[in-house]
Amino acid sequence: MKGKIVLEEHLTTDLNNSLWNASGEAARNGKAYMDDVDARLLDPDGRIDEMDGWGIDIAVLSLTSPGAQSILDRAKAVDFAKRTNDEIAERFTRKHPTRLRAFATVALQSPRDAADELERAVTELGMLGALVNGYTNIGHADSAQYLDEAPVWEFWERAAALDVPVYLHPREPLPGQQRIYEGYASLVGSAWGFAHETATHAIRLMLSGLFDRYPTLTVIVGHLGEGLPLMLPRLEHRLHMQRDGAGLGQAQRRVGEYFSDNFYVTTSGHFHTKGLLDTISEIGMDRVLFSVDYPYESMQTGCEWFDQALLSENDRIKIGRTNAARLLRL
Repeated sequence: MKGKIVLEEHLTTDLNNSLWNASGEAARNGKAYMDDVDARLLDPDGRIDEMDGWGIDIAVLSLTSPGAQSILDRAKAVDFAKRTNDEIAERFTRKHPTRLRAFATVALQSPRDAADELERAVTELGMLGALVNGYTNIGHADSAQYLDEAPVWEFWERAAALDVPVYLHPREPLPGQQRIYEGYASLVGSAWGFAHETATHAIRLMLSGLFDRYPTLTVIVGHLGEGLPLMLPRLEHRLHMQRDGAGLGQAQRRVGEYFSDNFYVTTSGHFHTKGLLDTISEIGMDRVLFSVDYPYESMQTGCEWFDQALLSENDRIKIGRTNAARLLRL
């Protein structure tokens, strides 16, 4: 299929590289793999060449994890987000304005500044929403502020007013919550830990009452929904059975309703047709979006799978292009 749109596609910047040591990623993934990834993260022209080869028309880019979310100093995080968005615009989106678009980096260490930066990025830089790499560290590396918590609602109010989506991207569980992975370091990140962390984070949003206050909010999750299409019906059933218990949050509706009304799911890094069909059966064809997760995954692998997946051509066009074009007003 030609004309595809992808929207969990990553980049890095010189500023980002100056802050983060990638040795942990290299140890887990292998040095050769990460050397290749790191080179591709910085290369807009090579990305365009690959997009041309695999029928991708537009890629929506975002800063690789953990980005601003790990910066402990609030003022530095706010400055990092602004400078990052400026560098993305200068180096990527203005260079290829019809092919490369972007989600903004925001520093939720200061929700008001994050809201202001989201608005600036959307209205002045032409960005299409925000991507947030999971929880935000506040004060130290083993702390977390999750997106459902009260200080962050000021940011959500602005996202709702701007009517732009927020992509909830994974990051590793907090260091103090990684005991179960001891001895199995390969499981901490994208192989397993990302999905558990991000699915739970999404459920927190559903239970918090956030979507009751801001019913038009849109959240995107990748990797075929981080397991939610399969597990959410079980969760909904058990929460109903526990309805007289404690700790149910403030939600006025069932979790499955929020999933259907306020979430979109991408195929990023999860190229499995049975999983895709299960996702469609739970959330509907109109809320599934094709993505690759480049350069952590290859465009060839993702596109060869998607172009040959057992779908009608009408459905392939919806998932591959028109759903994303409608959501992002492309």
